[in-house]
Amino acid sequence: MSLDCGIVGLPNVGKSTIFSALTAAPAEAANFPFCTIDPNVGIVDLPDERLDFLASIHNPKKKTHASVKFVDIAGLIKGASQGEGLGNQFLANIRETACIAHVVRCFDNPDIMHVREDSKVEAPVDPESDILTINFELAQADIQTITKRQEKNIKQVRALGKEAEKQLAPFNSAVEKILPLLQEGKCARLADLTDDEKNAIKDMFLLTMKPTLYVANIDEDSIADGTNKYVETLRKIAESENSEVVVICGKFEADLAEITDPADRKDFMDSVGLAESGLAVLARKAYHLMGLATFFTGGADECRAWTIHAGDTAPKAAGVIHTDFEKGFIRAEAYSIEDLRQYGSEQKIKEAGKYRQEGKDYIVKDGDVLFFKFNV
Repeated sequence: MSLDCGIVGLPNVGKSTIFSALTAAPAEAANFPFCTIDPNVGIVDLPDERLDFLASIHNPKKKTHASVKFVDIAGLIKGASQGEGLGNQFLANIRETACIAHVVRCFDNPDIMHVREDSKVEAPVDPESDILTINFELAQADIQTITKRQEKNIKQVRALGKEAEKQLAPFNSAVEKILPLLQEGKCARLADLTDDEKNAIKDMFLLTMKPTLYVANIDEDSIADGTNKYVETLRKIAESENSEVVVICGKFEADLAEITDPADRKDFMDSVGLAESGLAVLARKAYHLMGLATFFTGGADECRAWTIHAGDTAPKAAGVIHTDFEKGFIRAEAYSIEDLRQYGSEQKIKEAGKYRQEGKDYIVKDGDVLFFKFNV
């Protein structure tokens, strides 16, 4: 299981540069709008120190990370919801992703054209206006989606009467909360919806309902401080939406991606005061944004991180490894990575009484190390 995270933003904000650094598979990046037309897709290993620690205990032949799938979607401009700048195609690409990383330009550079409302006209760097432009276009597309569904629902009510009205009540109440936000160019995810209302609109895959984090693309002069005036503006906007901000210097990360020697990478990061790559933070944030969690399996052959949805039971987790494990699930033997840190080995975990036997109703915790018993 991998996560589809769409990288979106205005043209020339650094999306493709960040994508290339993430995946070490260069996407086209040029100083003109729409150099990315078909979305680039890359699978990224999720950095996880816990897996590294587990591997240090078992010394396995193989180590397998969880993964995140990133999709680099071409830049949107004003009018995208009406098809401007190939907007319809790009909006469809966004609709197919599970969450959004919205890249916002937070640097000045006269050599890189910044556009917002017209792909041929230079615009000043302004995170607030940039975000409003993107959100407005996504909101307009969502209004179109809702309008089409309402027209379909009207026909259904005419055909089925009161019973259809009753079934559509959660949908209608959700729309009453969402539409005023969309009409103001705001996001549907800001609406306070009940679980029934969320389920009623789920199959519309509204663009502005998607979990979103902001990526502040800064210049190299701002790395040491980790912020600048543009980043601070972005943080205020994100806070108002209950979203998070990841600060990245795309140029630095692209250079770092070309360094393969771990010692040289560390020296390069130390030179600017970074303890961790910004892209590692982005991958981790995107992973958790979707409500995903990780459990581990470990042994001499392989130590592996497995992806599940937070709240999944032990049988569902077993099914991620193989469907037979879920069908014939008997029990899961479990301990946590933190137990392993404290006691140093599985044997000592058992001696301390921390080695657990869990049944079908057990909710797997992020960081569990599991061994499944099954019979088919």
